[in-house]
Amino acid sequence: MRHLSVLNKYFWKYRTRLFLGILFIILSNYFRILTPQVSGYVIDKVEQQIQQTTKANVVQNKKHEANYNALVQKFIAFVESGENSLSTYLIYCVFTLLLLAALSGFFMFLMRQTIIVMSRFIEYDQKNEVFNHYQKLDTGFYKTHSTGDLMNRITEDVSRVRMYVGPALMYFINLAATIGFSVFFMLHENWRLTLYVLAPLPFLAITIYYVNTIINRKSERIQALLSDLTTTAQESYSGIRVIKSFVQEKAMLNYFNKNSNDYKKNAIGLAKVEAVYFPSMALLIGLSTLLTIAIGGWYLIHHQYNVTAGTITEFVIYINMLTFPVSAIGWTASMIQRAAASQKRLNEFLQTESLIKDEMPSSTHQTLKGDIVFDDVSFTYNHTGITALQNINLHIKEGNKILLLGRTGCGKSTLAQLLLHFYNPTKGNILIGGKSINQIPLKDLRQQISYVPQDVFLFSDSVADNISFGLAEETSLSTIEAAASFASVHKEIIGFNEQYNTMIGERGVTLSGGQKQRISIARALIKNPHIIVFDDCLSAVDAKTENEIVQNLSKFLNDKTAILITHRIFSSFQFDKIIVMEDGSIVEEGTHEQLIQQNGYYAELYRLQKSQMQ
Repeated sequence: MRHLSVLNKYFWKYRTRLFLGILFIILSNYFRILTPQVSGYVIDKVEQQIQQTTKANVVQNKKHEANYNALVQKFIAFVESGENSLSTYLIYCVFTLLLLAALSGFFMFLMRQTIIVMSRFIEYDQKNEVFNHYQKLDTGFYKTHSTGDLMNRITEDVSRVRMYVGPALMYFINLAATIGFSVFFMLHENWRLTLYVLAPLPFLAITIYYVNTIINRKSERIQALLSDLTTTAQESYSGIRVIKSFVQEKAMLNYFNKNSNDYKKNAIGLAKVEAVYFPSMALLIGLSTLLTIAIGGWYLIHHQYNVTAGTITEFVIYINMLTFPVSAIGWTASMIQRAAASQKRLNEFLQTESLIKDEMPSSTHQTLKGDIVFDDVSFTYNHTGITALQNINLHIKEGNKILLLGRTGCGKSTLAQLLLHFYNPTKGNILIGGKSINQIPLKDLRQQISYVPQDVFLFSDSVADNISFGLAEETSLSTIEAAASFASVHKEIIGFNEQYNTMIGERGVTLSGGQKQRISIARALIKNPHIIVFDDCLSAVDAKTENEIVQNLSKFLNDKTAILITHRIFSSFQFDKIIVMEDGSIVEEGTHEQLIQQNGYYAELYRLQKSQMQ
């Protein structure tokens, strides 16, 4: 239960609904619990009339009216205030029972309108909290956690928690009120008979404790397996083209079937435990009813302890009223145990802190100006232990155009991600305008740096919305078209059926690789940033389109600081500095002419690329 304590803040937030819900539960049960007393009164009244009619010489056990609730006593005083026939008594009692049922049902309706609606509000808040926390976590977190597991926690786990703050809470308070009222009036009526009737309850408590321990353990295992199952399905859907191209449908089905079978076995195991549990509850309730009739009947026959037929009727109705609440103890406990297991999984993420700390207050706006300096920067990925950068010392003057060149895996992309503060350097510092990026609010840093990632991601939205994604305010179509023109994709977009309103499939599946890259470039350009980083974003375009984009960029980047990461040389673009990296270190640095004279990796790559173009 300690895992569920984090939900107390939501109970306090919606305390008005919670307290009203508790009040309505009590009122609903109060009016419902009067029904056995009215019914008992009717049975005794009928018995008395029959005895008077037959003039039977029977010792009558008359019920003490003081044992009734005050409202019932007022009802009895009203119906007995005049000379009424038995049929009149019955009519009064029928309408009274209907009124009690209506009042109980009305407050039950209000009970659900407060407690269940409150649970939906909490579900809404918690999903927003989880999603907001997901967005605050650092990039390294997403390298070690699968998307399927993250999705399962924000959907399935939050839904199970809602069952605790809604139905489970409502049923628990309801059963507490029902049991409380019933036991109170049963003891008030006849404490001896009550003790016999409630004798099976200790066995019930032991059963609940034992079974709940099993349910909790199985619930945690089921949730973990469900996450694995969701992950498998999500990866299969995302990679369906790869699966089909390698004809691996059967293999993936077998893999999914294995995970699904593990989930099925554990779910069935839990269902078997619950299947034994609920009939056990019914058996104990049935035993209580049997004891009521047997012992109550003995007392009635021997005229002991003021037990009448009405008393037995009351107790039987009380026991029937207790049937659902007592049997629901297991159901409620099961929901609470499952919610605890789910909340534990949610807490694991909610209590995970991002390694990237925004040390500056968000109200402090800072404009990025000045040179970019990598001061003896080294970086090692925690989840793999791979050292991506070693002792990088790099000075990029404001407004310079930099070509960052190197083989795959040499650390080029890592350098760009460190500049965006996706990670903290293992050693060293990164400065912009003489100020450490740790002292620049993340919002300001990332708003003023445009980044075109190597692995392009487009949302399932229109082309226009994908291009204007990074802007907080609505953007005119002319501005979007201008950015698309700079990225050399405008002509292709207007050829679409709905032009800029064309919907892009999931992850841009309806577009070619080159179109996706150019739309991603347009998305970066429309921000009109001071610093822009292109991470190998022209790999999927042909040479003619590449040359057109480079020429457009030379105009757009006139007064901006630009870093172009690639494994090819762009001879048509004049760079202020060319950086060559290898194995996480800078091995060459200078202008095109200087590097050609050094006759190193750059010169060799240049000659090779030139020969291929001839």
